[in-house]
Amino acid sequence: MSEKINLECVQGDITNQSDLDVVVNAANAQLRTGGGVAGAIHRAAGPKLEEACRPMAPINPGDAVISPAFDMPNKKIIHTLGPVYNVDKPSDQLLADCYRNSLMLADREKLTTIGFPAISTGAFGYPVQEAAEVSAYVVHSVMAELHQIALIRFVLFSDTDYATFRKAFGIK
Repeated sequence: MSEKINLECVQGDITNQSDLDVVVNAANAQLRTGGGVAGAIHRAAGPKLEEACRPMAPINPGDAVISPAFDMPNKKIIHTLGPVYNVDKPSDQLLADCYRNSLMLADREKLTTIGFPAISTGAFGYPVQEAAEVSAYVVHSVMAELHQIALIRFVLFSDTDYATFRKAFGIK
C-alpha cells in the first residue's frame, strides 16, 4: 500500500462529500437516473447530468466514464456499471474492474480525492461481504500505480455496509 494515499471508510451520503474532487456513481448501462446511488447522484447533480451522459451510453459492466458534477459540490462524477451478481460473469472480475478503472481514470484526470459507494450491493444483488473483499483487494493492489490520488474514501449508507467495509479494509 502506498504511504501517500489515505484510505477512509465513512458512513454517510455519497452526494454530500464536498471535500472530494470526484465521486463514483454506481450507474446503470444507459447512465440515466435510477434508484439507489444513481438516483441520488442524478437528483443532486441536476438534469444536465443525464444530458451530458447520453452520448457516453451505453457502458458495459466494469467500464468507467467521467462527466462534470454540475450541481454537486465535486468537480467530476465517474460512472461505472457494476455487475448483476451471478448474471454478469465473472462477477468478481467485473466488480474489480469497476474499482480499478475508476481509480485509474481519476488518476489520469489528475483528481486527488475520490469517493466510492458499495458498487453492485443494492439492486444488483452483490453480497456486501464479498463486494467489500473485492474492493479492498483491488484498492490495495492498484495503489502503487496511482500518482495523483491522495485520498480514497468509501462512503457507506447503512450501518452494516459501513462495518463490513471497515473490516475488509482493516480499519479499526
